[in-house]
Amino acid sequence: MTQFNGNIDSFGMDTISLAGPLQGKLQAMREAGFTQVMLSARDIVGHEGGVEAAIRAVKDSGLRVTGFQVLRDFEGLSGGLREYKVDIAKAMLALCSAVGAKVLLVCSSTSTHATEDMDAIATDLRRLAMLALPRGIKVAFEGLSWGRTINEFPQAWDAVCRADMPNLGLGVDSFHAFATRTDLDLLDEVDPDKIFLVQLADFMWNEIRSVEERINTARHFRVFPGEGAHSAEVAALVRKLDRIGYRGDYSFEVFNDDYQQIPPATVAQRAHKSAVWLGETVLQRSVPLPGQMRLKRARQG
Repeated sequence: MTQFNGNIDSFGMDTISLAGPLQGKLQAMREAGFTQVMLSARDIVGHEGGVEAAIRAVKDSGLRVTGFQVLRDFEGLSGGLREYKVDIAKAMLALCSAVGAKVLLVCSSTSTHATEDMDAIATDLRRLAMLALPRGIKVAFEGLSWGRTINEFPQAWDAVCRADMPNLGLGVDSFHAFATRTDLDLLDEVDPDKIFLVQLADFMWNEIRSVEERINTARHFRVFPGEGAHSAEVAALVRKLDRIGYRGDYSFEVFNDDYQQIPPATVAQRAHKSAVWLGETVLQRSVPLPGQMRLKRARQG
């Protein structure tokens, strides 16, 4: 029998899952046992003490920064709109660097002003990656399930391949994959070293029946992995990623209005329970908990 070694250090939380000020969010995550945090730009620029104080709070927390989000509607624009978004991207990259994040998350465009030309989209992504390169930042490109041209991860992967930049890779979000019912076997075509971030969440209903419901669910009614109606799919996704060789970070991106009305410590404990389930049951790793070590052995056969 083989023992699997590892821990929940691969799993982190997004600040958008918690209510309250930045310091309280960071403290709740740390006390729940997490070692990393996915930062939202709003938490930095909206900090009551200012941006510099927010950056100090992140560094003082001792949490490793998984990444920084989110740059939206960047690719496929033209003229003044394109130059405007380039300026926004430069500002986002500066913040990303300041907080010590090595990954900037970029979501596919939903704008009706964006072109559907994949070569033009790739050109824009290449330009963004070139802006990020001197700062040592990777760009994770994610297909929103309501994106105009790119709304599934295979399309996002196509754009990444066309752009062909060493610091441009794929962002995989379980919610969007499940919402569009994308075949997870298509991940076999993706280079695991070019997956720069995986975001995990579940939701409570068995199916999403319209684009409007998809957007509403994504922004207000996600739950942590193992809490919703798609636990089997979450487990299948994580196992698939593990099998193809992905060894990067997983972040719980859970937009949930109810969780905004619950103390951050309670929500963080729910997230920790999900991390234990994924690490110990799904991936069958050993999971260190405060004051003890729980070992899970692989199943026979």
